[in-house]
Amino acid sequence: MKQKHISVAVILLFVFIVSGLAACSKRSVERAGQGATMGGVVGAAGGMVTALVFGGNVGEAAARGMVYGATTGGVSGAIVGTQEDKAQKAQRDKTTEKLKNDLGEDAFNGLAALANCKHEVALGYAKTAAASENKDYALAGLWIEVLALADRKQEDRARTLFPDLVAKDTRISSEAQAEERMRSALQRLMDIRGEYNLPKTCR
Repeated sequence: MKQKHISVAVILLFVFIVSGLAACSKRSVERAGQGATMGGVVGAAGGMVTALVFGGNVGEAAARGMVYGATTGGVSGAIVGTQEDKAQKAQRDKTTEKLKNDLGEDAFNGLAALANCKHEVALGYAKTAAASENKDYALAGLWIEVLALADRKQEDRARTLFPDLVAKDTRISSEAQAEERMRSALQRLMDIRGEYNLPKTCR
C-alpha cells in the first residue's frame, strides 16, 4: 500500500512538472511574439524618423523600415527556450546598431518608448538626445519630442518646438511646413501600430 501511494505521488509530481513546463513554454512563446511585434514597430518607426532627420518620404521610409522590423524582432524581449539562427541574430544586431548609429542611442530608446506609448520615457530620452552635440542626434531627439507630445494629444506644446525645428532642420522653412511633417509622421506612426495589430492611439 505504501509503495502504491509513492507511485501515485510520483505520477502527480510528473504531471505537475510537465504542466509547469508547458505553461512556461507558452509564456516564453508569448513573450517572444510580443518582442517581435514591438521590434517590428520600432524598426518601421525608425525608418520613418530617419526620413524626418535625413530627408525623404516618411511613408516610403517607414515601409523600408519594415526590413529593420523583420530583423529586430528580439530587441524588446529575448526568445526563451528556443535556439536562434546565428545568422539571423547577427543581422538583427547589425540593423539595430544601424538605427542607433543613425539616430543616436538616446533617440533610439525614445523612439522605442514612443512606439510603446510610454510618452514620459520617450520625452526624457528625446530631451537628452536634443541636447546632443551631434546635429543629427539632436534633430532626431527634437522630432521624437514633437511626436511624443502630439501623440498624447498635446499638439499645442508640440507646436512650441516648431521654431527649433525651423532653425535646426534645413528641409523645413516654415512652421506650417513643420505642422505638415508632424501630422504626416504622426499618422504614419499610428498606421504602423495598426499594421502590427496594436491600438493605433495610446490609451
